[in-house]
Amino acid sequence: MTPTLAHYLIVSGLLFTIGLAGVMLRRNIIIIFMCLELMLNAANLSLVAFSRYNLTMEGLPNYNGQILVFFIITVAAAEVAVGLAIIVALFRARQTTHVEDLDSMKF
Repeated sequence: MTPTLAHYLIVSGLLFTIGLAGVMLRRNIIIIFMCLELMLNAANLSLVAFSRYNLTMEGLPNYNGQILVFFIITVAAAEVAVGLAIIVALFRARQTTHVEDLDSMKF
């Protein structure tokens, strides 16, 4: 059985839902950060799936969505670098990674 667009969208929706649940329910800032990345990857999966199944007049896949995914991955890599630096700085200042303990922006 060959996978269809619906299969990819179901997997993407499940990944996004798991990421959203992790962001809403977890209190560790590192876990929240990882769940945000999972949500971003779910969006990338749906973009690639739509790109693959949206055919041009010649019957070839439309690669615009896949090109957009490369830009999103680049932005996500920069986000990881900056986000982890902020998390490390917060941990050094407060000695915790729990969101409840990080209630002010002032060190």
